[in-house]
Amino acid sequence: MNDLLEGRRLLVIGGSSGIGEATARRAAQAGATVTIASRSRDKLEAALQRLPAGTAAAVLDVTDAEAVATFFVDQPHWDHVVLAGSSTQVGPVRTLPLAQARAGMQNKFWGAYHVGRSARIGAGGSLTLVSGVYAQRPNPAAVLQGAINAAVEGLMRGLALELAPEGVRVNAVSPSTTATPLWDRLGEAGRAARFAEMRERLPVGRIAEPDDIARAILFVATNPFATGSTVLVDGGDALA
Repeated sequence: MNDLLEGRRLLVIGGSSGIGEATARRAAQAGATVTIASRSRDKLEAALQRLPAGTAAAVLDVTDAEAVATFFVDQPHWDHVVLAGSSTQVGPVRTLPLAQARAGMQNKFWGAYHVGRSARIGAGGSLTLVSGVYAQRPNPAAVLQGAINAAVEGLMRGLALELAPEGVRVNAVSPSTTATPLWDRLGEAGRAARFAEMRERLPVGRIAEPDDIARAILFVATNPFATGSTVLVDGGDALA
């Protein structure tokens, strides 16, 4: 993979933590010129302290269509753009507040739509989205997440056709539970219980690390024959 990323310009949106940060680190180590982007300047600055020297950062809110369009107009064409998954609220359809449900759709689906609409990617380059296993295995306690992830994958497939004449490939990577700061919201005991439950249920017997997902992201980004694909990296979650 190193020779495929050496000297390439790679943008990781959501690169200040978790899967996005792991993707940025692995790409930078492979010789790419990496920029991470997210809404929080403080998180970006903290991530830069952890990432290889030379990594750049930009504040970007993907829910703001105008800001996304302006960002890409002001930048040279990218070789690869990665949109790491954003958090969405969890809960049954009948009890999850509508405002939270709509915010989740705005963050993850419309954020991906805005990026797909405005990203300037050079011929031979790629756009990679992150969905999630609930698109394949619905969960009654997280119906919205499954619907959003399925919508992201549908968007990806359409974009793969739309952008093909420009020589741009589009793919999605679909993870299961991954050990990222997202789960800190459960508290230490809740996080430990969730991970123990998943380790027991998953065929691989462990929780994904962010780097497990980053490997898959960079695989589809750099594979010239991959487009319109959803790659499950879920430890067998869709089977369990």
